[in-house]
Amino acid sequence: MQRIAMKTPLVEMDGDEMTRIIWQQIKDILLLPFVDLKTEYFDLGLEHRDATDDRVTVESAEATLRLGVAVKCATITPNAQRVEEYHLKKMWKSPNGTIRAILDGTVFRAPIVVDCIQPFVKSWKKPITIARHAYGDIYRDVETLVTGPAKADLVVIYADGRTETVRIHDFDGPGVVLGMHNLDGSIRNFARACFTYALSVRQDLWFGAKDTISKIYDHRFKDLFEEVFAAEFRARFEEAGISYFYTLIDDVVARVMRSEGGIVWACKNYDGDVMSDMVASACGSLAMMTSVLVSPDGKYEYEAAHGTVTRHYYRHLKGETTSTNPMATLFAWSGALRRRAELDGLPDLAAFADRLEKTSLDTVSSGVVTGDLASLCDLPSVKVVDTKGFLTAIHGRLAANA
Repeated sequence: MQRIAMKTPLVEMDGDEMTRIIWQQIKDILLLPFVDLKTEYFDLGLEHRDATDDRVTVESAEATLRLGVAVKCATITPNAQRVEEYHLKKMWKSPNGTIRAILDGTVFRAPIVVDCIQPFVKSWKKPITIARHAYGDIYRDVETLVTGPAKADLVVIYADGRTETVRIHDFDGPGVVLGMHNLDGSIRNFARACFTYALSVRQDLWFGAKDTISKIYDHRFKDLFEEVFAAEFRARFEEAGISYFYTLIDDVVARVMRSEGGIVWACKNYDGDVMSDMVASACGSLAMMTSVLVSPDGKYEYEAAHGTVTRHYYRHLKGETTSTNPMATLFAWSGALRRRAELDGLPDLAAFADRLEKTSLDTVSSGVVTGDLASLCDLPSVKVVDTKGFLTAIHGRLAANA
């Protein structure tokens, strides 16, 4: 069978642990037999990041800016235990945080919907898309340990020499201090991305922060969203018959739980991290969630929204068979291939991406599932298979319809 040709490479960012194993299986079983795959490969596995002093992460993001489309495997963000386990030089920052800071984009996450799996929230009838700001906050923080009585100040030094000093706290004893920042330009880009996406899917946009408590930091997000909406999007929203509103983050959570879904929910960086996992879990599984980072100038990086599935990896190292759900990683590849096809005018490649996703969903609907979905499927019977068996079942359906 002649494989589908590509013109421009994808940026391929390999990752860690069980998802790294699944990454290669998806390529071997579902992509390479059908597509003449072209990628610029970057090994973002923790050991290689350490060997390159994390330069490889920066280079992968720079390649994404150059080529326009990337696909990323899940990666480890090391803590103290990982530093010891992998004998690292230092506790490297989150690769996702580094990439998102360079692309200055917005992460859009939505559940992968299958008819036979109903959300745990009974009122949800339509998917909820989380729009997550991808710059700043705790992902670009500076923090320190206070070891004894001390005074902590926030000091801003302007280019003209002016300074502003705000007392954070008078410490009577040990404690911790954390400093965060954000940028007006990045917040405006986040707002524009959210409004543009809501228009593209013709869904209402909800945004929530905590401006009643954070009267400067969070209030800045609220004000800039309203400014961008009033100047650039209000008339377009009215014409499309959709709405935008802001309220407190806790109120948004309460409203979402009572809604039927079908909305775009804009979140600050950490809020989006937490709430996307909540939406994914409520819809069945963290492995059933798409995630794409979109930069202000239209660069796309597709990824799985979950982690590296460490527990399954340790079992894999012992020679045990695991039934790890590959759907999120598979949809990252299909999304990247579709976007590459759109940019390069390759209808055959776009059709393959569509077919790959449909065939994957049909495989679940037929009752062939990984272990995490077995108790969730509303089907007379299900057959639980390991990861390779699930991917092989998809391959069989693809080949039969090629």
